[in-house]
Amino acid sequence: MAFFEKDTVRIEKQAVEATKSARLKECLSSPVLADKMIAHIRLATKGNMEYENCHPFVREDSSGRVWTLAHNGTIFEGKAMDSYFYEQEGQTDSERILYFLTDRMNEYQGKNGHPPDAETRFCLLDEIIREIAEENKLNLLICDGEYFYVHTNCNSGLHVTEKNGGFVFSTVPLDKGKWKPLPVNTLLAFKDGKLVQSGRNHGYTFVEDPEKMKMLFLDYSTL
Repeated sequence: MAFFEKDTVRIEKQAVEATKSARLKECLSSPVLADKMIAHIRLATKGNMEYENCHPFVREDSSGRVWTLAHNGTIFEGKAMDSYFYEQEGQTDSERILYFLTDRMNEYQGKNGHPPDAETRFCLLDEIIREIAEENKLNLLICDGEYFYVHTNCNSGLHVTEKNGGFVFSTVPLDKGKWKPLPVNTLLAFKDGKLVQSGRNHGYTFVEDPEKMKMLFLDYSTL
């Protein structure tokens, strides 16, 4: 879990099954109070069940902006991110997305002499997702401390509902409220409980391939 309060982020995570985590029960025993929050229960398809492989992942770019990412999905085609395998702390393809993202922000600052503003950050992130979405499953929750970004390229991959003046996103509806599927293939940005930007539809809808999943699990079983 990642809790965002003003300019800070607090991370709580364990390499323990959620149903067996005493710490999770403790965290949920009282009301959760935060400006924004990301919660993730991991299905380990890439990388062992270790702390370094638990979501959300956090990385600071060269301007000092802290990026937090949780990913539900798999990277089947990711040559642009392969180089991070020996640099990242864990072994997941999800963490490599974050390294790729922050490096692109750093590249912009290096070329322009200043960090990207909110509009530019959104455009860069929209480009990044467009580059890596083909053949890959990208259910993403990302926060840069100011904006909260969501994206899915799966039909019914993420759902959304409005509550208490804000939005709640979930892989599946959490209650009997008015949930609806999130638009696919389109990056959305939220701030202060409002939708502020929408990206271009990239058209790369992910369709699960049983053969690819079989190869993935065979690969994982050898780790």
